[in-house]
Amino acid sequence: MKTKAGHTIAVEDLTQAQAKAELKRLAQEIAEHDERYYQHDAPTVSDADYDALRIRNNEIEARFPALVRPDSPSARVGAKPARGFAKLRHAVPMLSLDNAFSEQDVTDFVDRIRRFLRLAADEPIAFTAEPKIDGLSLSLRYQDGELVSGATRGDGLEGEDVTANVKTLEDIPKQLEGRRVPARCDIRGEVYMTKSAFLKLNERQKAADKQVFANPRNSAAGSLRQLDPSITASRPLGFFAYAWGEMSELPAETQSGMLDWFARAGFKTNPLMKRCGSVEELLAFHHEIELKRGALDYDIDGVVYKVDRLDWQERLGFVSRTPRWAVAHKFPAEKATTVVRDIEIQVGRTGALTPVAKLEPVTVGGVVVQNATLHNADEIARLDVRIGDTVTVQRAGDVIPQVLGVIEEKRPHDAKPFHFPTKCPCSLHTPVVRDVTATGEEGAVARCSGEFACPHQRMEHLRHFVSRRAFDIEGLGEKQIALFYENEWVTEPADIFTLEARNNKIKLEEYEGFGETSVRNLFNAIDARREISLERFIYALGIRHVGETTAQALARGYGTWDAFHDAARAVATGDADARTDMDALDQIGDTVIDSIAAYFGERHNVKKVEQLAAHVTILDAERPRADSAVAGKTVVFTGSLEKMTRDEAKAMAERLGAKVAGSVSKKTDIVVAGPGAGSKLAKAKEFGVEVLDEDEWLRRVGTR
Repeated sequence: MKTKAGHTIAVEDLTQAQAKAELKRLAQEIAEHDERYYQHDAPTVSDADYDALRIRNNEIEARFPALVRPDSPSARVGAKPARGFAKLRHAVPMLSLDNAFSEQDVTDFVDRIRRFLRLAADEPIAFTAEPKIDGLSLSLRYQDGELVSGATRGDGLEGEDVTANVKTLEDIPKQLEGRRVPARCDIRGEVYMTKSAFLKLNERQKAADKQVFANPRNSAAGSLRQLDPSITASRPLGFFAYAWGEMSELPAETQSGMLDWFARAGFKTNPLMKRCGSVEELLAFHHEIELKRGALDYDIDGVVYKVDRLDWQERLGFVSRTPRWAVAHKFPAEKATTVVRDIEIQVGRTGALTPVAKLEPVTVGGVVVQNATLHNADEIARLDVRIGDTVTVQRAGDVIPQVLGVIEEKRPHDAKPFHFPTKCPCSLHTPVVRDVTATGEEGAVARCSGEFACPHQRMEHLRHFVSRRAFDIEGLGEKQIALFYENEWVTEPADIFTLEARNNKIKLEEYEGFGETSVRNLFNAIDARREISLERFIYALGIRHVGETTAQALARGYGTWDAFHDAARAVATGDADARTDMDALDQIGDTVIDSIAAYFGERHNVKKVEQLAAHVTILDAERPRADSAVAGKTVVFTGSLEKMTRDEAKAMAERLGAKVAGSVSKKTDIVVAGPGAGSKLAKAKEFGVEVLDEDEWLRRVGTR
């Protein structure tokens, strides 16, 4: 701020109104200089003049803290690097997409939608189709049109807070433009790096003797997740908007209409997006984009199809972590040939022995591959893979590379057949046994019989425990777990939460690869996970057959850790009522119940779990909607429904906060019975459960 004579007003002499105007001017001017310096490598002011602008901005903010702007330079470039990323919980989960790999998969996807919505075979369904960018998913929160936060996808429920970094990206508007801007909105899309920018970046990295990136996707992800925002600003990152999370109101009634609104609001959307009206049009578009793939300046790995009508999207809802109304049609897997140098056995957390081919490094789809799974002993025999063979390797998206076959004409005379071990490679050398199927036949999976006494399994359980979908402890990966286990610092999950208290004896900062800062960051990351959601906690326990979806179903069904823990212990003791109640939960069957019973029937496991629970706060499952007549009720659907499909009815009930069960028990609140209802209806009458027909159900939930 200057006087009429051109003199700069001292900070201590500024009025509040003058300070507000000066902060706005400085934010704009510094942003322009940042763009010239970081994005274009063409600064127009000296370092001293630039520093003077930032110092003045900081001094005004210190005197007038209430005037600090959302786009303040102090929160963007040049801020002191954070010691780690905080976590941000998404208001609406960032779900992943189901995949389609063939034309038949796409046809099945459309047929499922028709059945779910009960549409006639000739009723048109419009879809949007757009390239699937191979980048890093990002969610941007806007409040009254202003950008207030940015977070990575993370596990879908919460991601890393990269707000300071996203504010440096040119493609991300700091203020939404145009009309009909919702008071609250989450805009979602993909951060990416063009191929040409990637090559230039690697040239600069080489010239500066710095890290060279493997591919554009990795470089984009690494660039966005820099602790110093100025590094992110120096990287050529782009952003395409294509989805949304929480919206206080929707500016359009279709997917394509929302993309048009994104563009009006200031975002880039993919210009190749097309609206299609049939399976044939979808497949033709996929073929067209696949042919263009090599000429595009950004990496893609498929095409995403979404039902265009948003009211149909609402009706279709979700299954597990994927929407029913969208699918990613992936491109065919990329392949390469290389040589098998060795075959090693890995022991997983459930004791399964998996043979892994150690390969001569080869680039497949832009990624250097050195290992590929051979699945099991039967697969090795089927392929007749030998050490020294030349093999074809396939990698599709994030799927673990696999060996497809042997090129026999290139087999050397000294190629060695691989003999699958009969004893576990662990120090106990316990016998290896084959799984038995439900029909009593020998299964494909071979397991170490040592269970939790097997050191491989215990270490794998720890790795699973800290994995991204479980406790997700930053800085505690495979290498650290191996080191801590080998030194007997961490042999059970609970040991992780006492590590800091024992560090006066361990002195972790004195070990290679650690220092005071990294040790402090690790302990902070551990402390950040002393509070965890119920579904994550259940999944982290590593119970066989209890994956993410099952853990979510159990969390929804029991609501609290105490309720699940008591039910699991009761099932383990053979309590028939507890087993019946668990069996009544949707998506839970005998296989899962048997695994839970075996897990909680083992004293070592129970002790391990209870020690762990003493160190953490386990959050109750998300509360059901309180504004619904069926919120918190357990509902069972039986018989034929005429107004909607069974899947749609279940999805509706869950949206309204009800718990959907697969069988009737004494804890069932409502049975919705259609024509042809049989044993479930009889059981409902036996237990005195309220029975509604379909019309009564629709009136109860307020849709009629």
